[in-house]
Amino acid sequence: MGRIFEVRKATMFARWDKMAKQFTRIGKEIAIAVKAGGPDPSTNSALRRCIQNAKGVNMPKDRVEAAIKRAQGKEMENYEEIVYEGYAPHGVAVMVETATDNPTRTVANLRNIFKKGDGVLGNSGSVGFLFNRMGEFKVKKEGIDLEELELDLIDYGLEEIGEDEEGNIIIRTPYEEFGHMSKALEDKGITPISAELIRIPTTTTHLNEEQSKDVLELVDKLEQDEDVQKVYYNLS
Repeated sequence: MGRIFEVRKATMFARWDKMAKQFTRIGKEIAIAVKAGGPDPSTNSALRRCIQNAKGVNMPKDRVEAAIKRAQGKEMENYEEIVYEGYAPHGVAVMVETATDNPTRTVANLRNIFKKGDGVLGNSGSVGFLFNRMGEFKVKKEGIDLEELELDLIDYGLEEIGEDEEGNIIIRTPYEEFGHMSKALEDKGITPISAELIRIPTTTTHLNEEQSKDVLELVDKLEQDEDVQKVYYNLS
């Protein structure tokens, strides 16, 4: 019984940690969106997207409103979005998206994490060519015919459409078509669960279980850093 309790407690804390990280990430995205386009989601599409994503991870409404209000304050940090590139162990390419108010701190932390994980932080452009930047929308399937939706969205930059393991519809577009697809879904009365710009590897690296563990441990350390928003890698 004691062992079961410990496992459940560890799982619960892991879930809380993940949720806290998601809330922090979206809070920074809200701050950046408000600074760039103002606090009104009806006229700020980036902020509107942040609010949709907040709902997708069950971020409380009052926390979203507080983040918007805080972003309007003069004392609010000015976050800079910087992408870092490098290699994990065994030649796996890694891209790290950050939002930071102190790039000197961020690059020092990331360099240290890569080094301790037997990886290396590279220069800009060192692995970026191994990833395609795309827009990804997650939509609830209820009441939607997948084939009909696919035909409707072809003219708005649709590149891929399918379902994830939870039964949601996943829509992907080229980076430059992200805005067109967002507007198309809005015009059709479809509110995405989430709408994000992601990076898809063009080639993947196959490793054995032990080698994969080395890579994933480094990725986990990177994701825990307070300045890191997202981590992408080309491990298959």
